[in-house]
Amino acid sequence: MSRGHCILSHGFESGPEATKVTALAEVAQRLGWSHERPDYTDLDARHDISSVGDVPARLQRLIERAAEMAARGPLVLAGSSLGAYISAITSLKVPVKGLFLMVPPTTMGPMPALDAAPVPISVVHAWGDELIPAAEVIRWAAERSARLLLVDDGHRLSNHVEASAQAFEALLRAL
Repeated sequence: MSRGHCILSHGFESGPEATKVTALAEVAQRLGWSHERPDYTDLDARHDISSVGDVPARLQRLIERAAEMAARGPLVLAGSSLGAYISAITSLKVPVKGLFLMVPPTTMGPMPALDAAPVPISVVHAWGDELIPAAEVIRWAAERSARLLLVDDGHRLSNHVEASAQAFEALLRAL
């Protein structure tokens, strides 16, 4: 019997085999959580130079899957960048036990500003994120009393995959 289920959403122009979501999947597995990594690459391909794919369709896909899984037991949503954004927004529509957000965008063009259900939230962000200013994420996390890990890295968090996995493990263990 699993402790619950984790849906791990990759970032834009990434994929379900991406390094960060793979590291999170390994943590979930080790701690007895079932997990999945949805593939949004078909939706990400629908973009022009100024957009990040079909965000409403990506959000809808996650909401539908999350609702199905939440009906079966405890659910944790995790994601990187655009995956973090859709995870947080989904938490407002589907009951979740926790959220793990890596480099979450606080705004997404015409979409609603980043918001999340009042559940345990853990955020990993990079001081040197070239797309999402750290100050915006610090303010957002402070408003929600979220656990926040700030690292010396860029948007891809490539030097902090293990630190991100450890932060995810801490969240799962606390639930």
